Amino acid sequence: MSFGMFCSIPQPVLLWDEKAVNLVMPCLPLVGVIIGALWWGIAHILVLSGIHIMLVTALVMLMPFLASGFLHLDGYMDTSDAVLSRSSYENKLRILRDPNTGSFAVIMLAVLFVLQFAIVFTLIEKEKNLIMLVFIPIVSRCCSVLAVLCLKPMAQSSYASMFRENTKTTYKIFVIVIALLAITFSFFFAGFSGLIVTASVLVGFTAALVWAYRDLKGMSGDLAGFAIVISELCGLAAITLSITELG
Repeated sequence: MSFGMFCSIPQPVLLWDEKAVNLVMPCLPLVGVIIGALWWGIAHILVLSGIHIMLVTALVMLMPFLASGFLHLDGYMDTSDAVLSRSSYENKLRILRDPNTGSFAVIMLAVLFVLQFAIVFTLIEKEKNLIMLVFIPIVSRCCSVLAVLCLKPMAQSSYASMFRENTKTTYKIFVIVIALLAITFSFFFAGFSGLIVTASVLVGFTAALVWAYRDLKGMSGDLAGFAIVISELCGLAAITLSITELG
């Protein structure tokens, strides 16, 4: 169920069981494992293929968005549009619900793509620490799950409130364990650079969440997507900075 909701990779069978809805969010980090492994695998193959670096960069940059069906990117755009409107709380909620794309959403999408393209270009050019692409989506989704399960849902968000029903403390512990394992393996494969990258994901997620949560006064699916996108950008930037200093 979690895979079907948060990943665009085709599945032979799609099942939905209302009794298992409370397991959707705790399983989200496992979706991150699949997306991260796919991200690293495709990047590694493209680097070895000899394709021009500009095309490789574009494909690697877009891969996590394609794998998630642009779901989190949609939340990033909607949240950016609402928060940057600098209007009343009621109007921000109206903008968040509005299916039309606002100017701030387009501007922030352009900013995101320019920054991510430049960062990924440097990463592909250096060809170092590509393995960290596995762990960034895992840590960002662990943060998202904990935010949805622990923070107050937004008044208009059925998404956050639905997945909070019948959740148990063991689910949160499971997610924390997954995050700790990802951090541990990142250190094993990349040393202190791995710790810096995963820490950057955590800091980026927290900063984005606090900024938007303060204005929107509650947690929602859009806000979770917004924070995931920002945190993964921060993780990529940390990889690039670490390899640039080492180089």
